[in-house]
Amino acid sequence: MKFTAAQIANILEGEVEGDPNTEVDKLAKIEEGAEGAITFLANPKYTSYIYSTKASITIVSNTFVAEEELSTTLIKVKDPYNAFSKLLEYYNQVKLNKTGIEQPNYISETAKYGDDLYLGAFSYLGDNVKLGNNVKIFPNTYIGDNVEIGNDVIIFPGAKIYSETVIGNNCVIHGGAIVGADGFGFSPDQQGVYSKVPQIGNVIIEDNVDIGAGTTIDRATLGSTIIRKGVKLDNQIQIAHNVEIGENTAIAAQTGIAGSSKIGKNCLLGGQVGVAGHIHIGDRVKIQAQSGIGRNLKDDEVIQGSPAFGYNDYNKSYVHFKNLPKIEDRLTKLEKKLKDNG
Repeated sequence: MKFTAAQIANILEGEVEGDPNTEVDKLAKIEEGAEGAITFLANPKYTSYIYSTKASITIVSNTFVAEEELSTTLIKVKDPYNAFSKLLEYYNQVKLNKTGIEQPNYISETAKYGDDLYLGAFSYLGDNVKLGNNVKIFPNTYIGDNVEIGNDVIIFPGAKIYSETVIGNNCVIHGGAIVGADGFGFSPDQQGVYSKVPQIGNVIIEDNVDIGAGTTIDRATLGSTIIRKGVKLDNQIQIAHNVEIGENTAIAAQTGIAGSSKIGKNCLLGGQVGVAGHIHIGDRVKIQAQSGIGRNLKDDEVIQGSPAFGYNDYNKSYVHFKNLPKIEDRLTKLEKKLKDNG
């Protein structure tokens, strides 16, 4: 789909300097701009590229004044970075704005859906599924029995939403994510043979949640595993049964959270963090990457390490960690000197 400079300026509330009929159909970085692309200049250190870019349109600040001849049409705005971000969001909405039911697929006779549904080919809607308006389900997606999904939800290819899951409004679930698989529940007998503990709870995902590709969220043994509103989960995260993630918490890739742990609001967890089971983490906690959490954490703690402890204490201690070979050598020499001196 092509857009003119005039149309884009109208979206961004900007002013065209150049040909308002210039057309673009793709986005690019300024140093890689090609004909038919739109780019932006926000960082002054990239200014030189505006004179060599082949991009057809460049978004710049209202204060920009060219010192050389330009081949690109300008759109002048108050804040180029925010304007380009807005354009990216608009472009993404247009790109994903599909409707209709592709074939082949399976839709249960008891499934219900709202307006503007997009259901990609080879998808499955189970019994008593309820979908809101403007739901986009891309190909090869499984939606199990009794699943409820709100409005304006996007589910990308290959995601699996198991039975009884409840998903709110404005959520995004990326490809390969699995929501509602059994929690890891097994009970050994006296001989050490494991029997499965039935997992009969569900998963509840509130509004405005993003779930990354390959992330897994297990159903509760009893009750619900709950992802509160505004939570952002990166790719390849494991959320175990009966976990609760508080509002607006963001978790980076490869983090694992064991069963029945509770994480508070507005927390930040780095990549490869491990949280033990039945742990309570307060609000606004920051956990550095690769930390291991084996105890409860109070509000506003900032920690690092495995097992994790105070971030500032960790940094101070690290100075000594890396010098341990030198310290050991000095102690050995000192002991030898004391021994030699009787």
